Amino acid sequence: MKYFLLKFLLASFAVAVAIAFSTTASAESATYAVDPTHTFVTWEVKHFGTSTSHGRFDKKSGMITLDKVAKTGKAELTIDMTSMSTGVAQFDKHLSSDDFFSAAKFPEAKFIGSTFTFDGDKVASITGTLTLRGKTNPVVLKASSYGCYQSPYLKREVCGGDFETTIARSQYDVSYGLPGIPDNVRLLIQVEAIKQ
Repeated sequence: MKYFLLKFLLASFAVAVAIAFSTTASAESATYAVDPTHTFVTWEVKHFGTSTSHGRFDKKSGMITLDKVAKTGKAELTIDMTSMSTGVAQFDKHLSSDDFFSAAKFPEAKFIGSTFTFDGDKVASITGTLTLRGKTNPVVLKASSYGCYQSPYLKREVCGGDFETTIARSQYDVSYGLPGIPDNVRLLIQVEAIKQ
């Protein structure tokens, strides 16, 4: 009888520990909303081997789920392609046309990150897909900086960093100007997200 009682107590203890661990682990997963004020999506490409052309997208939104204990995460960032700006209206018009982004037909681009890698406590890279002009291809965003802080204004945790990747624009049916305007485009996503 004592043996069975001891066995029952041990089993109950194991179940309690498992539940407590599961609850603690799940509590570490948090959701963060992308802060458009401190998030910048820009691109860079060489122009006929001379200067580097730049552009940015002024409207973006997204959500990030991060589990610092399990070192996992998910990210979704939506970019309004009609909000592109180079500072030159005529250039913006050409880039928004079917020669390049075809923004009227494809008004949104989307990055979905499914795999996070960490260097210690810091996010080192995010692997996912980028959908642009209706084409979806794998990309890896590499972090050049990453950190979290307690916002004195929002009274919430904010996490973010500078991420970048290089895409081949021909994979998204953007071949205008090749090879004078190179295929490779540097994409920079500098993001902050607020814990919800």
